[in-house]
Amino acid sequence: MNDRPDALELLRAVERFLERDVVPATQGVVQFHARVAANVVAIVARELETDDEHAEREWQALGALLGEKAAALPQGRAARRAAIEDRNARLVERIRAGEADTGAWRHAVLAHLEGVVRAKLDVARPPRQRAGGGR
Repeated sequence: MNDRPDALELLRAVERFLERDVVPATQGVVQFHARVAANVVAIVARELETDDEHAEREWQALGALLGEKAAALPQGRAARRAAIEDRNARLVERIRAGEADTGAWRHAVLAHLEGVVRAKLDVARPPRQRAGGGR
């Protein structure tokens, strides 16, 4: 584990620098690229801020949809992603088999997918477009 500043603090510092110093001091294409760079840094920072929570929520929701016993989400980013991808692949198989065409399970799947998309949008949307109007 690294000391301070940590990765998130470094990203936020770069974001502030780009937004406060670079964007106002530039014009045209350079200003546009500075805005894009600031947005990319902000997206990465938001992903770091929310990744654990979003992964845990998706893991638990997928487990419930698939009727699996409660299990801890694997540790480590790569293992966690692989485990979630595995559960998603099994969900896709059931959807393709027609299990989500009608009934209560269909509604549960749709609610789960809506939640996953909302979580992704919370990471991807610029702060001015996020619910609440800011960070």
